Amino acid sequence: MSDLVRFSVSMPEALLEQLDGFAQRRGTNTNRSEVLRDLVREKLVDEGHVVPDEEVVGSITMVYDHHTPGLAARLDKIQHRHHTEIVSTMHVHLDDENCLEILAVRGQGRVVANMADCMLGLKGVRHGRLTCVATASTMAGQHVHHHH
Repeated sequence: MSDLVRFSVSMPEALLEQLDGFAQRRGTNTNRSEVLRDLVREKLVDEGHVVPDEEVVGSITMVYDHHTPGLAARLDKIQHRHHTEIVSTMHVHLDDENCLEILAVRGQGRVVANMADCMLGLKGVRHGRLTCVATASTMAGQHVHHHH
């Protein structure tokens, strides 16, 4: 890694202990700096997860209350409207109230992000997240694993 810059970070001791535990679970060669770099990269990808005009692949994960009136119908409507971007879905009944739904998605970044925003913003969706990466055609210079 080139051009490393040192800086100091202040945090509560309990949070630092959690960071150290996380680093240990990641492996013996992982130190605080490596963990912080990984976490920052991950968060930056999350915040800018979509290149609007490029193709992306990823998943939309959500937990929702299936008793929320009209929620299932609204989710279905959005999914039908975006059937070309949804590659696969998995639906799991977690308990009497909650469902987990995971959608594998692929398409133009702007469209995928908009679809996720529409679903994750619905009343009754308790938790949700879009995770995306650029497709092989847009990952210039990165190692890509192909299946034949």
